[in-house]
Amino acid sequence: MSADAALPQVARVHGVVGFATCACLIVFYAVGDPFGLINDVGNALLGLLSLALAWLVSGRHILVGVAAVGAALTVVGTVLVVSGITGFFLAGLWSSLGFALIGLWLLGAGRSPARPSGLVAGGVMLLGLLGVPGILMGLDDMDNAPVWAFVAGVSWAGTYLLFPAWSLRLARRHGAERVG
Repeated sequence: MSADAALPQVARVHGVVGFATCACLIVFYAVGDPFGLINDVGNALLGLLSLALAWLVSGRHILVGVAAVGAALTVVGTVLVVSGITGFFLAGLWSSLGFALIGLWLLGAGRSPARPSGLVAGGVMLLGLLGVPGILMGLDDMDNAPVWAFVAGVSWAGTYLLFPAWSLRLARRHGAERVG
């Protein structure tokens, strides 16, 4: 399958996984496990799909390397929480840093037909960079976390809502361009 043919399919799967991962988090807070674990694994999968999307959209652009580091950090966050090495808060800071780096790629994905919404999604995802001090501090207690750590958490709106919406829009537009 060519990259041209794969792009709309990967973008569609990325969008669905993003929204499903968000839904699992909401259901987890309502009913509990196993939805927390599903959300954690979904984060890693979303990170890896983001890397595939970056590669298909941008090829060998330097920012794809940044997205690759970001994808690796989303997996690190999942491993940290699933293995019990850290709690969900610190693991979430690691994952949000990873998605912030992916957001940096998204800001630079200039050739995309869905560029304006990508700029908004990437900009919101960049808020995850505010969590870096929390990572360095080993901050894993949400009850005593400073305000800036919660501002970093706003980045998840970009990751779970805006970025998947961008992906679905990209899939629709790219599919229409191939047909037309």
